[in-house]
Amino acid sequence: MLPIFTKSLIDGWRSLVGWSVGFTAALSLYLPIFPSMSGNSQMQDLIDSLPTELTRTLNYQQIDTGAGYTQSTFFGLMGFLLISIAAISWGAAAIGGDEESGQLELTLAHAVTRVEVAAQRFAALVVKILALALVAFAVILFWNGPAELDIDLANLAVTCLLFGGLALVCGSTALLCGAITGRRIWGIGGGAAVAVVGYVFNAIANQSADLEWLHWLSPYYAAFGDNPLANGTDAWTLVGFYLAALVLGGLAALALRQRDVGV
Repeated sequence: MLPIFTKSLIDGWRSLVGWSVGFTAALSLYLPIFPSMSGNSQMQDLIDSLPTELTRTLNYQQIDTGAGYTQSTFFGLMGFLLISIAAISWGAAAIGGDEESGQLELTLAHAVTRVEVAAQRFAALVVKILALALVAFAVILFWNGPAELDIDLANLAVTCLLFGGLALVCGSTALLCGAITGRRIWGIGGGAAVAVVGYVFNAIANQSADLEWLHWLSPYYAAFGDNPLANGTDAWTLVGFYLAALVLGGLAALALRQRDVGV
């Protein structure tokens, strides 16, 4: 029924497994040490000794709680880096990479339209990113008790969906840039710009009240600014990320339909 979607998933299962192992390793490295850090006066003294600007950039103000620790170390830093790299690489390769290799022209020679190709590649991107978000949910759920994190499960589910939605926006931007240019490198550049600029704007805005307006230009802040792992989030924020990704995917389909392939 959906041959391109199915083939994209089959071709990408090895990388999905690899990223899943990376997620599991990162979480299993960070989370089990929380009990030894929680309430540790020496650790708190170390954090207090850090420059205030660095503490705000890394969001270490609430690192003494399980939710704050997990938010700061994984969702806000290492996990964000890993899932962004995965999403951007997948999105950039989906159309731009295929066109560079000549595979896209071979695919279009069959009885499929350009819109179908873009739509099914986008759907495969969504599934792979949500699979990584599910891995994060499962591993954190596993460590929630042993690591004494005391994370609310509803907030964990919402945060993982935000985590996936933010990555999907980055990956969809990479897909769109690849569809517009037919070049993988431009896809990587576009997706990376969303991830990096969003993180940098959030970090700068955290330094001064005069710069807080930069928060509103940061997808990273929209996802994690209110510490959803501790406080939850509203439905509109969550829906907004997936609607934005859907719009970007639709624009990618339109861009691919309107231009010559292989030029």
